[in-house]
Amino acid sequence: MEYFRNKNKTNLVVTTTIVILSVAVLTAIEYNFSNVRAQTDMTNNTLFVSGSASNQTKPDKVTVSLGVETTNSTAQAALTANSNLMNKVLEALKAEGVRENETSTSTFSITPNYNYSSNNNQGRLIGFTVSNSIQIESSSIENVSKWIDAAVSAGANNVNNIYFSLSNQKSEEMKNSLLKDAIDSARIKADIAANAAGLKVIGVKSIIVGEAGSSPPVPVYSAKALDGAAASSTPIISGQQEISASVSIVYLIG
Repeated sequence: MEYFRNKNKTNLVVTTTIVILSVAVLTAIEYNFSNVRAQTDMTNNTLFVSGSASNQTKPDKVTVSLGVETTNSTAQAALTANSNLMNKVLEALKAEGVRENETSTSTFSITPNYNYSSNNNQGRLIGFTVSNSIQIESSSIENVSKWIDAAVSAGANNVNNIYFSLSNQKSEEMKNSLLKDAIDSARIKADIAANAAGLKVIGVKSIIVGEAGSSPPVPVYSAKALDGAAASSTPIISGQQEISASVSIVYLIG
């Protein structure tokens, strides 16, 4: 009987110990889960807001593409005529202030011309066309009109493209300024939304900066420019270029 009493006491001690350990483990588990929930709630107290800003500015850079196209019965004759005219065009542009480091050859080609009006499927060679175009890149955008006039007077018969844009320096300055405005815009929205919910913005979790956008201006040609005899100068207006910036920000609120 004494043995059984001692054994029961041992079982009681072991059972009590197991119960105490179980309670301790469950308490620890409950405490850990409580911490996880608290951390999760804090992590979820975020507010996603986007902000943007834009502005218009005048371009400070121009790219003009113009050239000479000549046709003759032989490639050599067409090339000689083209070279003579292009040299005159370059001299005329130089006289109007275009610097040598602002010009470069953009395209050059010699193309055979065929007459396919006969029954000959291969066509009959009737001559060659030589095309030579140069590109002018300059910050003197106010001189575009007189450059075109001088080039055409000297023999240029192609004005392929006129493109106004922002220089790298001005573009970066505009983008940096607009980026600050976009961030300010996002913060104002975040404050309004948080206050409406009875909370406050207490920090920033992440910021994603969008690619700055720009819409190039389209040059405006006056109707007089189409009438070479009547126009004293070719009116070309650069217009305005719009630059924009955007951000997406995740704010911490509490």
